[in-house]
Amino acid sequence: MEIIHVSAECYPVAKAGGLGDVVGALPKYQCQAGHIAKVVMPMYRTKFLYENEWTVDFKGSANLGNWFFDYTIIKEPTNKLGFDLFLVDINGLLDRQKVYGYDDDTERFTAFQIAVVNWMRNWEHQPDVVHCHDHHTGLIPFMMQYCYDYQQLASVPTVFTIHNGQYQGWMGWDKSRYIPRWDLWKRGMLEWGESINPLASAVKCAGKVTTVSQSYMEELRYNSNGLEKLFEYERGKCQGILNGIDNAVWDPQTDKYLTHHFGVKDVTEGKQKNKELLCERFGLDVNKPLFVFIGRLVGEKAADILPDAIKSAVHNTQAQANFLVLGSGETQVEWAFQQMVEPYKGIFNCVIGYDETLSHLMYAGADFLLMPSRVEPCGLNQMYAMRYGTVSMVRSTGGLQDTVVDMGDTDGFGIRFNQATVGDVDYSIGRAVSVYQDQEHMKKMRQYMMQIDHSWESCVEQYINVYRSLR
Repeated sequence: MEIIHVSAECYPVAKAGGLGDVVGALPKYQCQAGHIAKVVMPMYRTKFLYENEWTVDFKGSANLGNWFFDYTIIKEPTNKLGFDLFLVDINGLLDRQKVYGYDDDTERFTAFQIAVVNWMRNWEHQPDVVHCHDHHTGLIPFMMQYCYDYQQLASVPTVFTIHNGQYQGWMGWDKSRYIPRWDLWKRGMLEWGESINPLASAVKCAGKVTTVSQSYMEELRYNSNGLEKLFEYERGKCQGILNGIDNAVWDPQTDKYLTHHFGVKDVTEGKQKNKELLCERFGLDVNKPLFVFIGRLVGEKAADILPDAIKSAVHNTQAQANFLVLGSGETQVEWAFQQMVEPYKGIFNCVIGYDETLSHLMYAGADFLLMPSRVEPCGLNQMYAMRYGTVSMVRSTGGLQDTVVDMGDTDGFGIRFNQATVGDVDYSIGRAVSVYQDQEHMKKMRQYMMQIDHSWESCVEQYINVYRSLR
């Protein structure tokens, strides 16, 4: 099959979250399985762009309402990522450093989608499937079917994957003029809640809809930011497929970011060496259990409750634990963590920002990973942690409850709690401190979780079956 993935992110080109990890890995493993997978994304001005050579694949022009624009498609010719990578350049819109966060994001991603469909219209052949990811590409299934200029693409199957249903790309009807000439009788395929909703449109128009875990698929029917009735109605074409992780990148035995490598047999010794590096760097006590948080400091991740939860846990455990935070996000949450560094010196530290090297070291050296997320469609961090023998402490939601079994259950290897509250996190930290005293039990949990298969190979075939069902 020839599979075209269209996305706003793709690691290592540009990444803001888990979407980038998925789109950077799934096509590679589809290619390894014998298919032809390609990725199309915006040409942001990133480090990856300037460090690699590119060839021009296509030049074209299109309209965004009354604005006429030229676009260029460039290709990375060496296949260094394991798949064909194409970038879409539109001067004035996509030539930015950041992926998101601009006032004209609606115009940026609408123009990007128009350019992609316009480009595919000029191909001498048709792909077997177009796989769109999140609302930034949600208008593509509609345009392929109902825009007059793209009717030759109407028979090409489309799949839409929801990585986070809370963000839907809402647009006022005044911006309907951005969409190339379309069948006005199909207005209902764009609309939800009296506005244009790209995510809702994709759910209606795509041949199949997938989400990144089965539990999240179920959750969308009662918690999807206003689309609950739509997911109930369209449930027949919706399927949850748990994300995988790239085992070549996330392997403690070969990880290029680690000085001390380890495997299942020497997990205790290997983690201790990495923990010593972390504790020395951040002024923490290597003899205490080390709890870490890695991610965006936003409400979805429940990062706002962590400062108080950590303070409470320090008091209740008589400071028998260390805490290290890596992330950025809401200003008030960043400030709350920064204000804890001095009063809790030797117990707590934080790095505001993102550091890929440090994140790998934290997975390798930590004893426990905190993930109290309010919303977590799949979650990759807990899978990375397990790969490195770090016990995941998660709220029972979405993909977290699909991947982490509480240590109180048979063959349990993690810690789960029900509510994103200070009390639940505090209590769970207490459980973790207690189990940490039993190092033999910790070793067994570590060795068990490190051998769980969360690789992409195990879920590629599920996606291929989805594509085949549309042919």
